[in-house]
Amino acid sequence: MNGKLEINIELQDTEWPFEYVDHDREIVRAIVFDDDGYYYFVRAQRDDDFGRATLIETPGGGVENGEDFLSAIKRELKEELGAKVEIICKIGFVSDYYHLIHRHNLNNYYLCRALSFGNKNLTRDERENFHLSALRLTYGEAVSEYIRCSDTKIGRLIANRELPILRQAKKIIADWRN
Repeated sequence: MNGKLEINIELQDTEWPFEYVDHDREIVRAIVFDDDGYYYFVRAQRDDDFGRATLIETPGGGVENGEDFLSAIKRELKEELGAKVEIICKIGFVSDYYHLIHRHNLNNYYLCRALSFGNKNLTRDERENFHLSALRLTYGEAVSEYIRCSDTKIGRLIANRELPILRQAKKIIADWRN
């Protein structure tokens, strides 16, 4: 795919006051779609420092030491969705902040086509603290879900980061299919 479609977004945390940033986290995330027009996300139910919230989010996570982005995204999608995927292209990059935990997030987003689904390999934290589950949604359902989950501070941060990526992914998929 053509790199000119990649987007680059810089966001600030307007939900919590800034004190300081003490670490960057390199993250890979994906918009996963299938040939039937569905998109795949994770739902997290959390009750932690960020508050009580039920959220929609793209699957993905931190890049491990010595791991490249493409290997990391394939690993994360296998762990969280049980998905084997074809990586279509990079959608873009979003820099955002979680002031509450003093973190700068470096989010690298990829567009991935689902090839098959099998067993997930969630971490204990993902199972017990976030109650992570997979969601299969249409584009419209996903947009509505992000908006619905924006009733919390963390939900607004996530929606601000991910809705522009989802919109861009829809455009790329339309071009890719033509």
